[in-house]
Amino acid sequence: MQNQNLEFPVLIGDIGGTNMRFSLILNQAGEQLAIATRKVDEFPTIEEAIRLTILPLLKTAPKSLFLAIAGPVTGDHIKLTNCDWVIAPKKLIKEFGFNEVFIINDFEAQALSTVTLPEKYLQAIGPINTATDNTKVIIGAGSGLGIAGLIYLDGRYIPIEGEGGHVDYAPQSEEDLALYPFLKKIVGRVSAEELLSGRGLLNIYRAFCDMRGVPSNIAVPEEVTAEALLFHQQFANQQFANQHRPHDNPAFDAVRFFINYLARLAGDFALVFKAEGGVYIGGGILPEMLQLLDETEFRKNFIHKQPHEKLLETIATFIILHPRAALVGMESYVRDPARFMLDKEGRFWVKNLK
Repeated sequence: MQNQNLEFPVLIGDIGGTNMRFSLILNQAGEQLAIATRKVDEFPTIEEAIRLTILPLLKTAPKSLFLAIAGPVTGDHIKLTNCDWVIAPKKLIKEFGFNEVFIINDFEAQALSTVTLPEKYLQAIGPINTATDNTKVIIGAGSGLGIAGLIYLDGRYIPIEGEGGHVDYAPQSEEDLALYPFLKKIVGRVSAEELLSGRGLLNIYRAFCDMRGVPSNIAVPEEVTAEALLFHQQFANQQFANQHRPHDNPAFDAVRFFINYLARLAGDFALVFKAEGGVYIGGGILPEMLQLLDETEFRKNFIHKQPHEKLLETIATFIILHPRAALVGMESYVRDPARFMLDKEGRFWVKNLK
């Protein structure tokens, strides 16, 4: 097994389809410099981003670079799934003088965070609010849909990366079946990511509008959530307390559909991994919808998996509220690599000293 230690100072970075977040870990004690979040599309390349926004802030040059990226790590030129950046580790070593570059999937980093995040950043959905060291699942909707597992074996945590966000969507209810013809399809199929992501929320909203023959007036996913919250608050007022709330607002119905399907998919992967250690939901979208989340309905959709409902009833579900959870997980690895087991094969590059 390769040496798991990274040489300090270590620059850690979480590169998503929308945002990039960095910190510099100075030493094993965890002293660090947090760097403000920036939008990926502000820079044409990661090299420009590091040169213009990271290095001017540093008094000490980093010796190692540890990145978590939104996409599979394959080859020497790594394309992110939901943005135009291509990450070339050998180029980064040559340009910035790093001794080593280590790149993992961003949901591997999210998985690492679940064993170190303080309880205040983990909001339980439903009655179970404790977790164990049994196998966990991490799922999160943002620019895309990330999914990973975390196994505990012989005292070490092992994250399992994958591209589970691209599994097929399966209609279930009568509403699902009615909506399905209006959902956006790519090469004849609807994937989970085309529903459980920022663009996915828009896809759902537009499908409801098309199904009902009403104009689609919203162009960005944040406005779908804002409109749904406004609709919800209107009918939560005292004057409407005794009235039945109609489900005829496309934005509200889109958010409701989004949350219910996220719960169903979380239950699917809880079964795939037999995740008795809990299911953790990250990403930036669900925390914005908390006022619209019905815990009873969420758990009902999560558990409804005959013949294994009894198993799922025992599995906790949590929302990750920390905005930089991936960096928390990466810092944990950098400070105490012996606690974890990460595969470096094909994902770890070192400077050629010849």
